[in-house]
Amino acid sequence: MVPKRILFISPQPFFQWRGSPIRVKYNLQALCDLGYKVDLVTLPFGEEVEMEGLTVHRMSPIPGVTHMPIGPSFPKLLFNFKIQANVRSLLRHQDYALVHAVEESAFFNSGSAKRAGIPFIYEKHSDPASYRKGGIRNVIMDVYSRMERISMKRAAAVIATGAGLADAVRRQVPGTPCRHIFDIPSSMDAPDEREVSDRSSGLRPEGQEILATYVGSFAVYQGIDLLFEAIPLACRKAECLRFVIVGGSEEDINQRKTQLQHAGVVDKVTFLGKMPPEELSAVLCASDILLSPRISGHNTPLKVLDYFKAGRAIMATDVESNRLILDEQTARFAAPDPESYADGLAGLAQDETCRDLLATAGQKRIADTYNFDVYKQAIGDLYESVFSSS
Repeated sequence: MVPKRILFISPQPFFQWRGSPIRVKYNLQALCDLGYKVDLVTLPFGEEVEMEGLTVHRMSPIPGVTHMPIGPSFPKLLFNFKIQANVRSLLRHQDYALVHAVEESAFFNSGSAKRAGIPFIYEKHSDPASYRKGGIRNVIMDVYSRMERISMKRAAAVIATGAGLADAVRRQVPGTPCRHIFDIPSSMDAPDEREVSDRSSGLRPEGQEILATYVGSFAVYQGIDLLFEAIPLACRKAECLRFVIVGGSEEDINQRKTQLQHAGVVDKVTFLGKMPPEELSAVLCASDILLSPRISGHNTPLKVLDYFKAGRAIMATDVESNRLILDEQTARFAAPDPESYADGLAGLAQDETCRDLLATAGQKRIADTYNFDVYKQAIGDLYESVFSSS
């Protein structure tokens, strides 16, 4: 029997260590493992990834554009037009069983799939409201929301990465089947014990500090302002605390170092910049507390799953996105303001028993639910459902 061929469209760098590309990589691995042939249409940025059954079609570069930031941008719009032209060409010359489009690539290509008579799956990773900043940006996101609704109405099914996103889809387009297929950790490999030990000693200049680590972008919705306002307060409440920040551009990091310098705690924070998952895992395991200070959004913070896997306590803001996956068994919560978050963090730093209980509960969630085998089964079940109803 000839394997079904899937046209998969991702308007994000591939592969690159951040939420959507990590998710796309797992999608592709699941589909290839399930016996599908997959053609991926994507941007010209990112590391090469080889999988049996996968063919990657990269767009030609745009002069002067060397990377793709998170969120809407004019270069991303131009690349989506290039992707659209490539998709139309592939649809004319290849026999596909299904088109699977991620985020805004669906807006540009759902019509092409419909005209070709091919089932179309839309994968939703984010809430447009997360990118609102006022002015023109809000107008752009209003247009984004309207185009998204049109694409979801055309879809044979919608995949939502978080329960909150799935609920929003069902309210907006009740006639379109929607499934919440959860994320899993960015890396399923266990770190080398020696590497964890080296990281632990290297990040603790005095040997006894309690390490609190943040992983993620410096986007507003991540709560990055809250975090850096909370750090000086927490350091005053618990002198044992030391902070590690993973992520951010060089410009982002320099800006935050200046802020910490003015607060008198720059020597309490280590910036590691962006790291690949295989290196990140050791840093998380070397930490004592892992931070999720989100202030908005309806999607699950992917980093929380890496936190579970590391087996370390989590300090989270008490907001919808964190509550989608965290509860009192797996995290300590605080109101989303700097003072409350600092109080909760200082208390957790001084309570080893609580940290151990939270860590154990998180690891159990990975073993029971948030793993690749369960994820692959969910993707396979959805595809079979779409094929049987088309």
